[in-house]
Amino acid sequence: MLLCLISKGIFPANYIHLKEAKVEGTGKQETVVPTDLPLVQELGTTLREWTQIWHKLYVSNKTTLFRNVQQMAYSLIEYRSQIVSGTLPNDDLVALKKKVTAKIDYGNRILGLDLVVRDEAGNTLDPERTSTVSLFRAHESASHSIDERIQEEKVKHFGVHTYSLLINLRNFVCNIGEDAELFMSLYDPDKSEFISENFLVRWDSTGMPKEIEKLNNLPALFTDLSSSDLIRQRLFLVCQIIRVGCMELKEGKKHTGGLRRPFGVAVMDITDIAHGNIDDECLFVTLKLLPGDVFQVQKHYPHFLDRTTAIVRKMGFPEIILPGYVRNDIYVTLLQGEFDRGKKKTPKNVEVIMSVLDEEGNPMEKAIFPGAGYEGITEYKSVIYYQVKQPCWNETVKVAIPIEDVCRCHLRLTFRHRSSQDSRDKSEKPFGMAFVRLMKSDGTTLPDGKHDLIVYKVDVKKADDAKTYLTLPGSYVEVEEKERQMGKSLHHAGIIPITKDSFQIATLTCSTKLTQNVDLLGLLNWRSNTERLEEILQKLMEVEGGEIIKFLQDTLDALFNIMMETSEEETYDTLVFNALVFIISLIGDIKFQHFNPVLETYISKHFSATLAYQKLTKVFNYFVGHAEDSAHTERLYAALKAFKYLFHFIVQSRILYLRWVLALISSLTTSASYEELYLSLRPSDEQNHRSQTNWHLIFSLVLLDCRDVLLPLITDQLSGQLDDNSNKPDLEACVQLLSTVLDMLDCKDVGPTSGHVKLIVDRLLRRVNRTVINLSLDSPFIGHYLACMTAILKQMEDAHYAQYISTFKTRQDIIDFLMETFIMFKNLMGNVFPPDWVIMNLHQMKVFLRAIDQYSDVLNKYFLDSAHFHLQLWNNYFHLIVAFLTHKSLQLESFSLEKRNKILNKYGDMRKSIGFKLRDMWNNLGQHKMKFIPAMVGPILEATLVPEPELRKATIPIFFDMMQCEHHFSTNHTFQKFENELITKLDQEVEGGRGDEQYKILLEKTLLEYCRRHRYLSQSGEALAFLLSSLLENLLAYRTITHDESPELRMSCTVNVLNFYKEKKREDIYIRYLYKLRDLHLDCENYTEAAYTLLLHAELLEWSDKPCAPHLIPWDGIHGWTQQELKERLFQEIMCNLDKVKCKNSSCFCTQKQQAQYYENIMHAMRPQPEYFAVGYYGQGFPSFLRNKMFIYRGKEYEWLEDFSLKLLKSQFPNAVKMTSTSPPGDNICNSPGQHIQCFTVKPVLNLSSQFKDKELPEQILNYYRTNEVEKFQYSRPFRKGEKDPDNEFATMWIERSTYITAYRFPGILKWFEVKSMSVVKISPLDNAIETMELANEKLSNLVQQQACDRSLAVHPLSMMLNGIVDPAVMGGFSNYEKAFFTEAYMKKNPDHLERIEVLKHLIALQIPLLDEGIRIHGEKSTEQLKPLHNRLVTCFQDLRAKVEKLYGVITLVSLTDSTLKKGFVRDRLRVCSFWEEIVCACVFPALLSDREEEESRGVGGDAVYHVLHAQKDVHHLKCLLWTLQRLGLL
Repeated sequence: MLLCLISKGIFPANYIHLKEAKVEGTGKQETVVPTDLPLVQELGTTLREWTQIWHKLYVSNKTTLFRNVQQMAYSLIEYRSQIVSGTLPNDDLVALKKKVTAKIDYGNRILGLDLVVRDEAGNTLDPERTSTVSLFRAHESASHSIDERIQEEKVKHFGVHTYSLLINLRNFVCNIGEDAELFMSLYDPDKSEFISENFLVRWDSTGMPKEIEKLNNLPALFTDLSSSDLIRQRLFLVCQIIRVGCMELKEGKKHTGGLRRPFGVAVMDITDIAHGNIDDECLFVTLKLLPGDVFQVQKHYPHFLDRTTAIVRKMGFPEIILPGYVRNDIYVTLLQGEFDRGKKKTPKNVEVIMSVLDEEGNPMEKAIFPGAGYEGITEYKSVIYYQVKQPCWNETVKVAIPIEDVCRCHLRLTFRHRSSQDSRDKSEKPFGMAFVRLMKSDGTTLPDGKHDLIVYKVDVKKADDAKTYLTLPGSYVEVEEKERQMGKSLHHAGIIPITKDSFQIATLTCSTKLTQNVDLLGLLNWRSNTERLEEILQKLMEVEGGEIIKFLQDTLDALFNIMMETSEEETYDTLVFNALVFIISLIGDIKFQHFNPVLETYISKHFSATLAYQKLTKVFNYFVGHAEDSAHTERLYAALKAFKYLFHFIVQSRILYLRWVLALISSLTTSASYEELYLSLRPSDEQNHRSQTNWHLIFSLVLLDCRDVLLPLITDQLSGQLDDNSNKPDLEACVQLLSTVLDMLDCKDVGPTSGHVKLIVDRLLRRVNRTVINLSLDSPFIGHYLACMTAILKQMEDAHYAQYISTFKTRQDIIDFLMETFIMFKNLMGNVFPPDWVIMNLHQMKVFLRAIDQYSDVLNKYFLDSAHFHLQLWNNYFHLIVAFLTHKSLQLESFSLEKRNKILNKYGDMRKSIGFKLRDMWNNLGQHKMKFIPAMVGPILEATLVPEPELRKATIPIFFDMMQCEHHFSTNHTFQKFENELITKLDQEVEGGRGDEQYKILLEKTLLEYCRRHRYLSQSGEALAFLLSSLLENLLAYRTITHDESPELRMSCTVNVLNFYKEKKREDIYIRYLYKLRDLHLDCENYTEAAYTLLLHAELLEWSDKPCAPHLIPWDGIHGWTQQELKERLFQEIMCNLDKVKCKNSSCFCTQKQQAQYYENIMHAMRPQPEYFAVGYYGQGFPSFLRNKMFIYRGKEYEWLEDFSLKLLKSQFPNAVKMTSTSPPGDNICNSPGQHIQCFTVKPVLNLSSQFKDKELPEQILNYYRTNEVEKFQYSRPFRKGEKDPDNEFATMWIERSTYITAYRFPGILKWFEVKSMSVVKISPLDNAIETMELANEKLSNLVQQQACDRSLAVHPLSMMLNGIVDPAVMGGFSNYEKAFFTEAYMKKNPDHLERIEVLKHLIALQIPLLDEGIRIHGEKSTEQLKPLHNRLVTCFQDLRAKVEKLYGVITLVSLTDSTLKKGFVRDRLRVCSFWEEIVCACVFPALLSDREEEESRGVGGDAVYHVLHAQKDVHHLKCLLWTLQRLGLL
């Protein structure tokens, strides 16, 4: 069974095609390379690369570009299949290759990919086999071609004026039983007119297309539609169905066949499709709107069109008529007629037969086109309407005949009655005839519109003689014209009788060669009327603008022909100039402004008047010279408005003239010796330097034969021109000549060139270098000169470098040359050639690399010893190497794998070569190294950050060398300068995007390895290595999260980084990150945290007049501030942030009035208390600064746990899983690769500062400190211990209380801080009950005090609390405690709980006096509406009070507002913000004050209280007091 499977395989054999391939390399390097054509391989590579980008475009929702790439990819796939098929003829294959390469190059440009340069055959150029100058020219040419294509695309997409509608008729289902013709056309129902010709489809009687191969695929392209056509109110697609057969459907064989009879019509509303809103695809018809005319659609959407696609023209012109657009169509519509029945009893069945005849009566073959999709016919037969006296046909056909034949052709229409009986029909003869000439006697075309034709009888022989009837008028309009000319009525001669019948047609001429305007026709035919030329030119400016625009190219050609061929300059030149200005002004009109590209195309591609510039400039100068003459003022003004295009005509004419001159010169070069020719044409100093443009042509013709003769002459001339003292050298001519020389020398098989290269180097290298230096980067010649300089350097051999350096007379000359070369190289790399010229840029870098290597030897030879060491020269050299090494064109990691491999195979990794050179040159410095510390730390760091492992290993040890040097040469034997500079630069580089985790590891490993082997740097070096590793970890985390959408994560990383710099006392960087943090807070409206962030900056400043150091002043500050001024401004901004509502900007000042308002707000303004949430991030999927850590978050105002957790999970960690348990997770979760978040609410623990101890504080201030200035938080988790009591679950309900302490207090510079310590305690059910009663009593006491102190407070909170306690269903909430803890069974089982049980009972009893006071206040504040509630509260309270006092005793409290409570040392000592204060005050003070005098109480402590209570034998109160004081820490 296995063998069977193997032998058969899983794919059908007919689906498998083995491609020819070759194997390259062996082992791991073995690769299989297809033997396809190079272009086919490039197509595959391009499609793979585009597919990846296409996917990214889809993800980023760049719809337009996505669709463009899609269309281009489809086209390339189609092209590839055609090439691979191998069936294309050679000419078609060459044309297709050009189309493919153009499409690839255009797509690469719009996608930001590399420019591919090719030879004339379309093959990619090999830079190794191509000269530098040729490579540059190829890049220029390719880039220019793509720019032109992009310009075309802009016109296509952003200035589209012509559209096409693609229709595909898939099927036609109609049970006719006879042949049928389908005429599909576009129709405007609001204007009741067809706007396109017909698309004709012929269907046979079996219900299939006549051409069976077109089944389900009958495409047609309705083209030349303008934007005005598409914005019509409504647009319909109409399908007229004509039956071809008998007069009636059911007639038999004896009846007449082949009659065209109307059958039906179908209409589809395509308005939405025309507006571009949708594409429509139904069962039978598919429609799609495409931009552009038929040529643009063929170019951009070739997969939509094939040879079977019918082109359906619009009956009219497109919105823009481009030069070269030729059309000569005449549309004839058979409108209607009225025919006498004659001897017949019923109206006739009239058939109209139309044909096109010449003046001899000969028919024009296939000149009539009923519809697109089929060839023309010689005779057209109309539809027959059965027994209709006044038939209306409205049938439109197109007449297309050669332009030269129009003048001698006419339409002949004959009318015949058709009988349904075949025998009768054969005997029927035509009963009438009409005709119309296509051109009038004055040479103009038949006017558009309706024409009432004269119907002549045809029962005489002369009716068939064209020469006879053409002498007669064809229409009643012609009769009227002749009568007008003759001045009398025209009587019919009777040669051919006229019938009483009438017939009407309509014509529409769409021709770019035939005009209906007499004046325009006179201009186009000016050679036949030269005596009227002046009148013709003047009449032109009266022609309607639309007619001129239609014949723009012919009109302009005629004008310039007149200018070139006439000798009467003074007359005709001015008239032609005025006519030209008129036409340019016409195009400038808003109505025709979209014809500007048409005029530009004409100038660049069709204009050919070589000497027009002379006459145009002469006339223009004449107008300018006579500007004061009022007769010329208006003409001058019009000329100035048209000056843009006039200037274009002049420039193009001049260019054409120069080309002609150059061609003439090239034909004369064989007439003299080369040297004599050169010397004779060489311009003198006095002559115009533009004559030098001829040099490169001559030299290129003769260079191969006579380099030894001409090259010295050329170099002398160029050297003189490019000399520093040369006055305005002709840069263009010089670079053309120089590039020609270098291009020729770089060719293969030209013989030895070493001596010629030496001559160029000696005479021109320095000149070219300085020319490049002096040119600005936006100069049009900079690229060409750089290519020449690169070509010189490429052709130089090692001996040339050595010999050239030896030509310098002094070391200073060498220094000057090297300095300017290093600076020039650094400035030119990547700044001249466009980024997509990858091959040119890499070629330049390769040549520069070799030159730098040569100049390195010069440095080592001449400037390394102490006597001649030149610091600035070496400094420039190192900066050049680093710039080269970090250049973006060499960063292979940023390229696709395929591009990376191509570069490596062709050029290798040039970074490694230059990096190793950097290491070697640094090591050569010896004792000079200290001169580059710390200045070179930053550049060396840039080099080490390049992500190439071998390069990093080679360059990182330079850092240790720097440490060693500074330690050795510094007085205190440290490397502090190096460390500070490295930290500063590392921060900048990592923030700029460089560095990675591998670099951090390698840097730490390398430094530790070198330092631990060093005698003196083992400890300090190791500390620095760990320091840098920690810094990199924080910086990398910060950079990773910088672009994250979550501002919270960015804040966390920012705080980590600024804390690092704070520890290292790097205030400059620390302050920079402080303000980054502030901006993040302000963006999130965290004004409190923003204020605390600024407070850290303020803490660095003193209250003094010392000037601020520059690093202390923020980037938006003013230099020159004192520290006090800056600190004041910071505090002003802090206050504005803390009270953002009151202060809108940071320039406000806190006046006394504002201070008073702040104090008022503290006491009376409502301040919502924030909630605090504990959040744990567990799992390896979190960043390192969050992973397996817990944080406390400060919520926003009115933010609850549900909202907070939802925001946390959705916005920050959408992939995280929310944990349902609040218990600490196990190792399985902490070590899992995912993300698990634990989130729950915690309560802050009040922590009053020492300044508030032993002081009375208002409740508002205490409330503030309950949620602010806190760092301790608690979370209580209930759990059950032991068996559950079904009657009372409180007995087994324990509490696990977790206490969390954060690293910093809230609020602070973040809304969250990490938990630094956590402790857990377990609370028994009895202790929990005591705490619950304490909290309840405390809450009640606080509320009663607030109500007592502030009578303006609403009473509703007090009402709800009292009702919740005294309600019989609640009974104070202690009924469960009685069942759980006050039973004899529980007490016997837990004898050690008796004291705490007594405390709980006391707390229950203590609630009664608090309730009593609360109900008293409630009664005082109750309104009439609250009286019933108050009465019920009183009743319930009496029952509760009776029960509690009976069971737990009576406790009497003095009034909570009694002034006597303010006295006494004990009360002051116990003044803490808790309920126990009130217990002591209420229970202890009455006993003390009743037995002793006030002065005695001042010295009383806890022992005195104990003795007082003990003397009273109040054991119950004594136990409660002891337990209370113990909890308070007073005993």
